[in-house]
Amino acid sequence: MRILPPMSSDPSESTNGEIVRRAGMVAAGTLSSRVLGAVRDAVIAAVFALAATDAFWLAFTIPNALRVLLGEGAVSAAFVPVFTEVREREGRARAEIFYRGLTGVMIVVLLGVTVLGIVGAPWIVKGYAWGFQRDETLFGTTVALTRLLFPYIFLMGLSALIMGALYASKRFAAPSFAPGLLNVALIGAALLLAPVMHTLGWTAIFALAWGALLGGALQLVAQLPSLAKEGLVVRPKLGFDDPYVRKCARLMIPLLAGLGVYQLNVLLSRLFASFLPIGSVSYLYYGQRLAEIPQGMFALAIASAALPSLSHAVAHGDEAEAKRLFRHALRLSLFVAVPAGVALAVMAEPAITVFFGRGRYDAMAIAETTRSFVWQAAGIWAVASVRTVVPMFHAHNDTRTPVVASALNLITFVGLSWLLMDPMQHAGLAAATTVAAIAQLIALLGLLRRRAGRLGLREVAGSTVRILAASAAMAGVVWVGVELGRWELGGNDPRNLVVFAATAVAGALTYLGAAAVLGCPELRDLREAVRRRVRA
Repeated sequence: MRILPPMSSDPSESTNGEIVRRAGMVAAGTLSSRVLGAVRDAVIAAVFALAATDAFWLAFTIPNALRVLLGEGAVSAAFVPVFTEVREREGRARAEIFYRGLTGVMIVVLLGVTVLGIVGAPWIVKGYAWGFQRDETLFGTTVALTRLLFPYIFLMGLSALIMGALYASKRFAAPSFAPGLLNVALIGAALLLAPVMHTLGWTAIFALAWGALLGGALQLVAQLPSLAKEGLVVRPKLGFDDPYVRKCARLMIPLLAGLGVYQLNVLLSRLFASFLPIGSVSYLYYGQRLAEIPQGMFALAIASAALPSLSHAVAHGDEAEAKRLFRHALRLSLFVAVPAGVALAVMAEPAITVFFGRGRYDAMAIAETTRSFVWQAAGIWAVASVRTVVPMFHAHNDTRTPVVASALNLITFVGLSWLLMDPMQHAGLAAATTVAAIAQLIALLGLLRRRAGRLGLREVAGSTVRILAASAAMAGVVWVGVELGRWELGGNDPRNLVVFAATAVAGALTYLGAAAVLGCPELRDLREAVRRRVRA
């Protein structure tokens, strides 16, 4: 057996720095995408009526769910550890053969799913939005949008496979910035294409479906130059007989089950909301989008950046290093997610007002979105932590165990939704989502300890206490700032815009200052990463 080279003599500093640097790159790309996404959602909320956005966001949820299953969720999580293992053990050429074979298999699978989705759109929409059948126009529009959007799965599935190859090759720039192109396409579609759709015989909301397809194609094309630099622009072949492709598939099956449980959670959330008053799907969606900004910017960035290093440590049999990297990633995730959740919960009404309070999004829509958004913000830390813990299982080629925790999430969500959706309506669904994420996190940590032994979480607990103290100081400053706004005047009021921006900046500076006083080591890691970046 080939002996793998030893790891660095001083892995803690170099690998910590690498994770922070990579996470910074992913976060920067995600930040640009999230900013564009916020602009996109604000434009869509202002341009289209709630009934139309209910139909589009429901239709977009369906291919988006399969994108997560067949794209960056399952494929990347299963692909990166296997690709790393092949490259380490059998060399670059063998890794490229594996990549060609997997690409061919994925093309066949994605084409099949796309065709089935187009044909079966009416039954799929019934599964996601049975309540929409009370309105024939709403249901028919949602079905037509779903059919038009299904090819997006094919584009995004291939894009995610490229993303996994680039992450495994430690190229993070292109896959981090490419998703922003979807938002650019949707903004252009809402502003430029929607006004002329009626001349083409289409309802205005269909402009967004065409924009989504264009955005998916742009994301795929934008990553090809980086892929070419790695020599991985290859001719696909059917790799069903490749043992590594089969291994990747074996890893993907339980991973698909786990992600499927999560997507079943999403399905049920949309299904429950479809029985609630018009606008409920949009209220939940817009709140979720704001909550996903810190989750996507930092939690997903840290998880994506940590997975190659975790896989490398595990491939070398260094369990102690893998646990140290895990704790470091979890501390970094909490360092950002906890204050983000606190700030957004305190600033819930101002945030919804500034982002969406214009055009057709009136005071009632702002109030209803705020009700659910408070609960969604309260769960940011739990969702971020889940995304950080799961890669530790994936690095060990264990994609089965997280399914158990995902199942607990689903059971908790369904039970609480059943109890809360009547008295709290869509806010009850948001509250159920947050509590279910906390239950999933607790289960994951327990299962990981049973699998890997002591995790050294006392170190994480100590950091969390300091993070909570700094977040409390920030919350006080933000609370005072919020009182200075006149939020009933909407998101275009100049005073509201200034107050919101000043309050956000003051809150961030307060948090960072308090973290420095309290000696949070995560702040030091981030400072060092910035210094290295500047010197480079």
